[in-house]
Amino acid sequence: MNLFMIKLGKAWNTVKREGLFRGGKRVLIFFGEYLQSIINVTPGDILFITAGVGDSALYRAHNQAEELRHHGFRVSVTMQDNPFLSGLADKFQIFIFHRTLQTAAVARLVAKIKAQHKEIIFDADDLVFDTKYVQQTDHYRNMTALEKKQYAKGVGEEILKDPYVKVCTTSTQFIAAILKSYGKKVFVTTNKLSEGWLAIADKLLANYKPPASTHEDSSTRGGQTTNLPAGRHGRKQIRIGYFSGTVGHNKDFATVSDALVAILEKYPQTELFLAGPLELEDKFVKYSGRIIRSIYVPRKKHFANIAACDIILAPLEKDPFSEGKSELKFSEAGLLEVPVVAVKNQTFSGAIIDGLNGFLADGTLEWTAKLERLVTDANLRRLMGERAREKALKDYTTKNSHSEEYYAYLRSRLQPVK
Repeated sequence: MNLFMIKLGKAWNTVKREGLFRGGKRVLIFFGEYLQSIINVTPGDILFITAGVGDSALYRAHNQAEELRHHGFRVSVTMQDNPFLSGLADKFQIFIFHRTLQTAAVARLVAKIKAQHKEIIFDADDLVFDTKYVQQTDHYRNMTALEKKQYAKGVGEEILKDPYVKVCTTSTQFIAAILKSYGKKVFVTTNKLSEGWLAIADKLLANYKPPASTHEDSSTRGGQTTNLPAGRHGRKQIRIGYFSGTVGHNKDFATVSDALVAILEKYPQTELFLAGPLELEDKFVKYSGRIIRSIYVPRKKHFANIAACDIILAPLEKDPFSEGKSELKFSEAGLLEVPVVAVKNQTFSGAIIDGLNGFLADGTLEWTAKLERLVTDANLRRLMGERAREKALKDYTTKNSHSEEYYAYLRSRLQPVK
């Protein structure tokens, strides 16, 4: 597997899609983070090995590492194309592999770990380890031929299927059940929000102007007057946001498109904020003047975009790959006191108490009704957002994490320092 050629192809596609300035800036950031993943590795207890530097690596390697440091572990993170990878077997006692592809360097590292009788843990935040799931997704179908090569086999399946590997970590109960079918012990370690991101959110909230529920603006449609409370920051429009992140979320968004059209039609004061490479259906052409598009932005701006929304959408298709997705859209929005309407599935149902700290919806009628409640009620948006932040701070930050059974297991695998 020529990882360099795959990454080069991804860099080229980024520049083509986003232009020389924006795309080139992203590529430079990637190579800077790649160098940091080599320079910043210091000997310790646990080493995360991840394939790249995208959001998945942030949540499953860097933020997980920050969480473990809060609980007394010495942790480093590196990328699998680190030229000194195999030599790191001597410097740590526990090795957590996230989305790593089978290469000669990875195979050498695994062999050295086994020879020293050290711990290997397999981490998964989606179902890319099984081709029968990933190759059915739009994301896979939209890949270049070169990118598809990395999914010719399940990502990391060699490590997952290795009898030496007894333990897995993952982000959701849904994926945990699948990993247990491989005969593994599984710890669910939810995706966490870092201290740096919490600081960004706190600063944004300090400048936040809540909607004034006593002030109403009148919008006219078909001779009828629709009164809506002012939006976030005193803005006249009520902004509904969807953050797709990567290519391949068209079908997720399509599950709520009829509900959104109904809201846009009934409430002229509403607008959509769409982040990411989303392809809209023709039914949205009529409302193009009320649709704001955003491509990739740095993390700080990403949170600012969320904070500028009044409501966040978290729709998903009802298929196994989508069912495995985490509740990130809820925790990120909650950190900024923005209420979420999410698909009613196992993962979101475990995070959201329907009607209290968010809404769960299934089907067009329910999506429409719950969006309408938030659009027309500023007090509900405020209260629901505040409760969502309470949940995010309690369960989804690296500092307030509480996976005690997992921490105990890790400590049991560490040998006393001589």
